[in-house]
Amino acid sequence: MRIGELAALVGVTTRTVRHYHHLGLLPEPARRANGYREYRLRDAVVLARIRRLAELGLSLDEIRDVLADDQGRELREVLAELDADLARQQEAIAARRARLAALLREEELDPDAPISPDMAEVLRHLPAEGSRLAAVDRGLLTLLDTVTEPAARERVLTLLRPLTTPEAVARGRELYRRLEELADADPGDPRVAELAADFAASIPAELTGFAGTAEPADGPGGDVGNDAAVWLDAITAELSPAQAEVVRLTVRRLAERREEGR
Repeated sequence: MRIGELAALVGVTTRTVRHYHHLGLLPEPARRANGYREYRLRDAVVLARIRRLAELGLSLDEIRDVLADDQGRELREVLAELDADLARQQEAIAARRARLAALLREEELDPDAPISPDMAEVLRHLPAEGSRLAAVDRGLLTLLDTVTEPAARERVLTLLRPLTTPEAVARGRELYRRLEELADADPGDPRVAELAADFAASIPAELTGFAGTAEPADGPGGDVGNDAAVWLDAITAELSPAQAEVVRLTVRRLAERREEGR
């Protein structure tokens, strides 16, 4: 098949195909005597795999690794893996549509309704009033509930439920209150490190691995060393310098606790 036929079969543009050739992701077939490239079924499978992996959020290097593994497998096995990827995507879409259908059946829509009932129940117990960090936390949890797959969302909910007990809620309100007192403080204020220690101590051991995945580099305000930096940046961007330092120090303490437990 020609490049246009290949692109149409997979659902991309010919420009995308040429871009993947340029990146070295999709091998470029030799030209025939008539000057045209002739693509085969395996080329279509590889192109579909690249598109699917990119949609899943894999980086260029990660896609290269997956494709390298595919080269040693039978075509039927690769097709089965691609089919499984599409089935998982279809399941996720079906779950989201079911949630939308449930919303559309409501006579009046609650602004918090787009989140799952389980996450709504967790948020009802978490502190909310009078704290910028609490508002950010709730916003991130709402986003997480919306964009994650069902299995990952259930894992997050399981980790969060220990924070919804009356004792944990009272403790959380007090910590958020103390954080608000640092709104105009200097990051070097001694209360910053003290509050970070108390925040870290309030998080159950089961949550340490989840909350401590954004590991800051050495030194105050250091950068984090993995993808969790996105979440940390989103949180600290909404806070004052002293409050942001409390969050960074808390994450550092959780990371240290996790390392000690290994």
